[in-house]
Amino acid sequence: MRWWDIAPVLELEHELFPEDAWSAGMFWSELAHARGPRATRRYVVAEDPATGRLVGYAGLAAAGDLADVQTIAAARDQWGTGLGARLLTELLRAATAFECAEVLLEVRVDNTRAQRLYERFGFEPVGFRRGYYQPGNVDALVMRLTDPAQARTESSESNG
Repeated sequence: MRWWDIAPVLELEHELFPEDAWSAGMFWSELAHARGPRATRRYVVAEDPATGRLVGYAGLAAAGDLADVQTIAAARDQWGTGLGARLLTELLRAATAFECAEVLLEVRVDNTRAQRLYERFGFEPVGFRRGYYQPGNVDALVMRLTDPAQARTESSESNG
């Protein structure tokens, strides 16, 4: 993800997460930590090759040996295509490059589609954050993956 991706990312962000969408400033702040020798973030985008339309994005933050999936989103017309798995695979590659031993994430308790994706990759539930998603006051399920380098990624699943 680069600065010129922020506007189309925000469009998708507001479409998918209308109640708790990130602001442009939040993305700018994250991208400020995504380049250079002291980078602690990795943000990626996915575009439709036929149209060039941005159809997904994802971001990861690393601190020490712990990484956190900050955001992951795929356009509704991309659901079921494997895009979410490809984005998550890229984040886990980044976590490995950052030498992280664990990856954490929060997911809405009512987002069972995403929970199933994370479980396929080996994430396990470890707790809840009550009222995490505001203003809807929706709880978050906290999930953890140990050893992202050995995760069941999209590419390793397709290889057998």
